[in-house]
Amino acid sequence: MYAQFFGSYLLSKNAVTPEQLTTAIAKLADTHIKLGTLAMHKGYMTAAEVDEVCFLQTREDKRFGEIALERNYLFEDQLDDLLKSQNPDYLLLGQTLVDMEALSNGELEELMVSYQADNDLDELNTSSESSEKTQGLIERFFLIAEKPITEHALMYMNLIFNNLVRFIGEDFTPLAPIPCTEYTTNYCVTQQIVGSTNCTSRIDMSQEAAIAFASRYAKMEFEEFDEYVKASLEDFLNLHNGLFVVNMSNAYSTELTLEPPVHEDADLLTLTDDSFVIPVIYPFGTIYLLLTL
Repeated sequence: MYAQFFGSYLLSKNAVTPEQLTTAIAKLADTHIKLGTLAMHKGYMTAAEVDEVCFLQTREDKRFGEIALERNYLFEDQLDDLLKSQNPDYLLLGQTLVDMEALSNGELEELMVSYQADNDLDELNTSSESSEKTQGLIERFFLIAEKPITEHALMYMNLIFNNLVRFIGEDFTPLAPIPCTEYTTNYCVTQQIVGSTNCTSRIDMSQEAAIAFASRYAKMEFEEFDEYVKASLEDFLNLHNGLFVVNMSNAYSTELTLEPPVHEDADLLTLTDDSFVIPVIYPFGTIYLLLTL
């Protein structure tokens, strides 16, 4: 997830414009090769095995490689080989911006060095990502916005960014969280998590962005904003929150329940003081994560 937060870092430093970053991210998506595709190409896994691992990711908060190892579809040396074969998105994003003349090589070098130092990163290779490192990135992401994050909220945010990568695509950049007590909706889906840790989660976007989002999630091409698109948004939120509930049970023995996801009818939402919104830029448009944690 280094590339996604590197993009946010560049925006915070006014090094690039949102338009330049969106263009670069779109190009990045065209060049990135998924681990499952590489595994099939090298003959390490069959298509059926790749499909099974992808399905299991909807049930378990684990990386593709972790599940493949557990199922004995990959050996450790094969996984290492695949990780080394993947394009390093962090460097690739920077190089794409240089190719676009949005940055010079000198500017990119300075920004990468400062980003490494600020986030305690020891190498520029996404294959070295760990849960601890990505959680550290997210924690500092909130601190920069002067909104400290709780342990449970950190788990939630780490999971939702991972699920965006897994089910929608890596070609996004999150913008800094914005505290808000009022929010004007586009098409907004909400779901309540009830228990010792209460949470209200919402995902909001324009109808055009919803069509593209749902198409990626369902792996189908939707052409109009219809009930299938709406159901896909609800299913994504329910899937994500279901995985969060499982994680909370495993990590803290905390039992939580989910209310069904519903569409928000109100054009203007009144939120509590502990609510915030995170805009997430995709090439097809911006989605908004609204959370009360």
